Parts: sequence; C-alpha cells; structure tokens
Amino acid sequence: MPDSKTIDVYSWPTPNGHKVHIMLEECGLPYRVHPVNIGKGDQFAPEFLAISPNNKIPAIVDPEGPDGKPISLFESGAILVYLAGKTGQFLPKGDRERYDVLQWLMFQMGGVGPMLGQAHHFRMYAPEKIPYAVDRYTNEAKRLYGVIDKQLAKQRYIAGKDYSIADIAIFPWLRSWQNQGIVLEDYPHLKKWFDAIAERPAVQRGVKVLAELRKPITDDKSREILFGKTQYERR
Repeated sequence: MPDSKTIDVYSWPTPNGHKVHIMLEECGLPYRVHPVNIGKGDQFAPEFLAISPNNKIPAIVDPEGPDGKPISLFESGAILVYLAGKTGQFLPKGDRERYDVLQWLMFQMGGVGPMLGQAHHFRMYAPEKIPYAVDRYTNEAKRLYGVIDKQLAKQRYIAGKDYSIADIAIFPWLRSWQNQGIVLEDYPHLKKWFDAIAERPAVQRGVKVLAELRKPITDDKSREILFGKTQYERR
C-alpha cells in the first residue's frame, strides 16, 4: 500500500508525461499514477485544473514538500527540477554544471517540445495537409536533431559527462522520430545516445506507464477536444 510519502502523478502517456514517469523511476521515489485521458477531456475537470491551471499534463502532488507540507506542481520541466532537488539526483550541485543542464532543459521546453509537437500536428493530425506548415516544422525538427547531434559529438550526454534531467527531458520527444520526418541514421551521435538511453531499465519502466491506455486519435470527438473549441474555452 502507498504510504504518506507517495507522490500522486496526474498524467497520460505522452512525451511530457513520460519525462516525469522516467524521472520518478530513475530516482526510485514511490508514486501512484492517476490517468488523465486528454482525448476524453479529463484535463478540464475542476479538480485537475486546481493543480494544473493550464489544463496540461503532467502534474504532481507531493505530500512531503520542501517545508514538510504538501505541494502541487505543473509543467514537466519544473517537476523535473523539483524532483532533482528533492532527491539530489540528475542535476549537478556545481553552479557551472547545473546551469549547463538547465539551459538544455530550457532548450527542450522552449524548442524541442513545441516544435516537434507542431511537426506531429501538421504531419499527423491536421484536418488538411498544409504543405507550408508540414515543410516548416519538419525542417525545424531536422534542425533541432542536428543541434543535438552536434552536441553529442562532443560528449556522452546532452549536458556533459553525466546523465541528467536534460537527457530525461529530451529523450521521450525523440521516440516518435519517424512521425517527425526524421531518419535517425542521419544523426549518428544522437542515435548512439538514443539507443543507450532506451536501454536504461528505469527508462523502459517509465515509458510503459499508462502506455496500454493510449489509443490513436482517430475519432472526431477526441480531435475536437484536443484541437478544437473545447481546448480554447476560457475556464
């Protein structure tokens, strides 16, 4: 049975959800998962909005926050930083090394996630294929893969010699490289890193969390919830 130290994770098997699942597995923290089915609109429930006002997964509630009191957090990058601070793992203590990791975490949050998300949308989900949008975001995906490949030509991990939350943040977004118009062999340093990360037992456990619940988005109702007026209602 979960004890009072168990972290509640409100999530779905998406790249951002998997970032937190992997981090919890890597850190060995006890957690229980509450599925938030974003295709059915669970993200708009008042109880979820109370901890994630931007109606996005994942979010966590830690009953043992920094002051010993419960704390809730949304935004996957912030959650990674919090869990690294809580456990003393995967974020260096030295200022220079820590800022190196954080800049690559921000690279994922500000670039890799949004741009690859747009590539997915216009290549896979948009109701009409807009060549300009498909080309723009596919080319941006290729550019970002090139940035990562160049970085990994110099070192084993994204932000240096040690595995960190930068690697944990970026890896899940690259798992759908085929849907992004990418040929992974075109980025040999990235591919070597990707294959090594994929072999980590905690990563393998993390990407399985809730995976059996995710189904392809094919029905009009799910598309409307995710990409239509329901998504943009003011709450």
